[in-house]
Amino acid sequence: MATLDQKSPNVLLQSLCCRITGKSEAEVAHQFQYAVRVIGSNYAPTIERDEFLVSEKIKKELLKQRREADAALFSELHRKLQTQGVLKHRWSVLYLLLSLSEDPRKPSSRVGNYGALFAQALPRDAHSTPFYCTRPQSLALSYGERSTGLSASVGTSGISSLGVYTLNGPTPTPQPLLAGQPPQPAAGGGQPLGSRLAWTLPVSSSPSSAMVPPAARPPLGPPVPAARVVRPRRDGDPAGEVNEAALVRDILYVFQGIDGKFIKMSAQDNCYKIDSKVVLCKSLRDTSSRLAELGWLHNKVRKYTDARSLDRAFGLVGQSFCASLHQELKEYYRLLSVLHSQLQVEDDQGVTVCTESSLTLRRLLVWMYDPKVRLKTLAALVDFCQGRKGGELASAVHAYGKTGDPQMRALVQHILSLVSHPILNFLYRWIYDGELEDTYHEFFVASDPNVKTDRLWHDKYSLRKSMIPSFITMDQARKVLLIGKSINFLHQVCHDRTPPGKITAASKSADTPKDAAELLSDLEGAFQEKIDAAYFDTSKYLLDVLNRNYLLLEHLQAMRRYLLLGQGDFIRHLMDLLKPELARPATTLYQHNLTGILETAVRATNAQYDNAEILKRLDVRLLEVSPGDTGWDVFSLDYHVDGPISTVFTRECMGHYLRVFNFLWRAKRMEYTLTDIWKGQMCNAKLLKTMPELSGVLHQCHILASEMVHFIHQMQYYITFEVLECSWDELWNKVRQAQDLDHIIAAHDVFLDTIISRCLLDNNSRSLLNQLRAIFDQIIEFQSAQDSLYRSALEELSLRLQYEEKRRQREEEGQWGVTAEQEAEEKKRIQEFQETIPKMRSQLRILTHFYQSIVQQFLVLLMTSSDESLRFLSFRLDFNEHYRFDFKDSKTKTTYIKVYSIKSVSFETVIITVLILSRSIYKFYLNL
Repeated sequence: MATLDQKSPNVLLQSLCCRITGKSEAEVAHQFQYAVRVIGSNYAPTIERDEFLVSEKIKKELLKQRREADAALFSELHRKLQTQGVLKHRWSVLYLLLSLSEDPRKPSSRVGNYGALFAQALPRDAHSTPFYCTRPQSLALSYGERSTGLSASVGTSGISSLGVYTLNGPTPTPQPLLAGQPPQPAAGGGQPLGSRLAWTLPVSSSPSSAMVPPAARPPLGPPVPAARVVRPRRDGDPAGEVNEAALVRDILYVFQGIDGKFIKMSAQDNCYKIDSKVVLCKSLRDTSSRLAELGWLHNKVRKYTDARSLDRAFGLVGQSFCASLHQELKEYYRLLSVLHSQLQVEDDQGVTVCTESSLTLRRLLVWMYDPKVRLKTLAALVDFCQGRKGGELASAVHAYGKTGDPQMRALVQHILSLVSHPILNFLYRWIYDGELEDTYHEFFVASDPNVKTDRLWHDKYSLRKSMIPSFITMDQARKVLLIGKSINFLHQVCHDRTPPGKITAASKSADTPKDAAELLSDLEGAFQEKIDAAYFDTSKYLLDVLNRNYLLLEHLQAMRRYLLLGQGDFIRHLMDLLKPELARPATTLYQHNLTGILETAVRATNAQYDNAEILKRLDVRLLEVSPGDTGWDVFSLDYHVDGPISTVFTRECMGHYLRVFNFLWRAKRMEYTLTDIWKGQMCNAKLLKTMPELSGVLHQCHILASEMVHFIHQMQYYITFEVLECSWDELWNKVRQAQDLDHIIAAHDVFLDTIISRCLLDNNSRSLLNQLRAIFDQIIEFQSAQDSLYRSALEELSLRLQYEEKRRQREEEGQWGVTAEQEAEEKKRIQEFQETIPKMRSQLRILTHFYQSIVQQFLVLLMTSSDESLRFLSFRLDFNEHYRFDFKDSKTKTTYIKVYSIKSVSFETVIITVLILSRSIYKFYLNL
């Protein structure tokens, strides 16, 4: 016996067929031919050699079988196997184990019954004899060279024999046509068009009998001998004119895109034409041209499938589209096989004698009408889908199905069910497992592997809007994105190991194109319910984890209490403790000293009762120091965020909180400073009554201080109640009603944007903020001027009291109270002090003028603001029109008249605003 190396591949393949089927070499001829076609085809499953992916599939199979302990044991053994390095081809071993574990009874199993596969590929009888097996050898070779695994067979040939899909026809076979021995119905309940036509044409009759209505046919009984007529030879007349029989044979070749003897493809005109030298009557020439259009349509579709089938980058959706086109072509080939079998029967009965129902061009024109319509639809669909892939391709197919023709709509719907099958598989794996295996970027959810974990929610996953199928709405696509993103966020950021099956119950996926078709037929029903159920379950579980394990809501409240100065007792005590430190130059401050003061303020106030997880995140931060800055200018509170909560409190958000804190801290410092000014005035009022020369200056200080106190109180009221409390109330309501994490992030961003805008910190309010800071600077200068005034006055008062005490003591001793020199020296000193009073008065007058001019400019800017709340703030700041405007400026005069005319006109608006603010104040005190 010859060795295997000496045998040719054909001999080995034939021996394999004999061994599998248990038959002799003569009996396995058909199986051998089919095996050659399979081996020569371009069908090959795409397998990615990914060891991790195979191991994950094995674990999932174990989990599906509720064998959690086995899955854990397999994971541990696989990990040990990786560390030892004993096996070099671990992927191959795992893939073999996975293949062996699959049920061979399932249609999707990789381990198939090859004997049954060969048996399915064979024709059952003479009626199903393939066209390529009965035509001349030259034609079979030509067609075999053109085909790539797609064969024309009435049984399960071509793509169906390779186990891809099975196409069910739109309508079942009529009962009157099933008088013979019909084949078994397909799984879907119908039969392909070619099979139905094959069973309506007996071998001894022509296909024309299928076109006779059932009522016009004779009753069933013994066959009546058909009248025999003499027909001309098929290769033409002796005189040179081509007869119809020869054209019929040519047309059957043209139907498959093969040039005939008389009808050939014209590359110049891109169509099939009859040679002009051929002698033919006009009617036959016109009919042949109309029939030849099917060959052109066939070539168009076949060219697209041949080009795209080999393109791996076309993706799974594109390959499904090509498979659906292959199935339609397969049904077309079945019809051609039936026609060729009929032609073969006529030739076998005699060249010159045949039945009167033989094949003619007119009959072909009638029988090929429906296939021509279907091929036209496929050709138009191919043109419409050029350059598209993935979800965009599915959208094109779906858009083409919006037609009033029921047959065309049914055809496109069937193609759409095949095309959408991979997309629905992508979708179900994403929403139930959080897995995204989109090698060719066909799915509408995109992933960026370069994004780090801390930015997973914001940047890693996004929507490819061009790939969203038109039968999926934008709201559904957004929910699909959120579902898978939530699952990955739980696993990778929250480190939650809960299986996805326990978060949301996985419903039946689109395992077959039939399931996909059922879902597509009920997009607003079952499909929407699946998406909504997975969305609500996953989002609710994620929010529960964030609130229960990571205290999201508590951190949000901590931001309000500490960074937005909501904890009043803590902020006040902290300012009292920090005052000596912050009065020093900024370069002399040390962060550890300030941190100790912060901890002291926490322990001395109600802040000590907060959660320890929150208090340990509170810290002190020193800003960048500029020349001349004091501690007040660089001090800031900070709140450290990490882990899942940093998804809500991003770096940008914390930067906004820092800006708002600095603004509120400076405004609070102004309130604190004016309180010290008022205490100084109250404490020194009685002491300085003995110095009447200071009464005018002190009165001027009291008036300016009152103006500043009024301004700061109104600003604090506006910031605290109209900005912070109202915005916080809206944020809290939205957070409690949020259905997913995106809603919380969006509400939080709106909250920050609102307070940034209404606290004059955005770019549009830069001029207002500059004026407000100038007013704050004037308050600091006024404090310095008043402190200087009181120091001088108290020093003078002390000297006068000492002088009077000395004089009283000397008088009690019986001596003169003072000498003339001492009295002259006292008068000189008093006169020098009195000379400084006009300087103090002028300094206060200048300070008052600057302050009022800045306030006037600030009010003008408020009046011209587009924000209604800022315009109402201008009314409260100047409710009695104390600040007179310089009407030399026509713009200022116009603005003044316009705004103050609103005061009298919009009285109802003011009343409504007052009521709203009163309600907000009432809620605030209730919360306290």
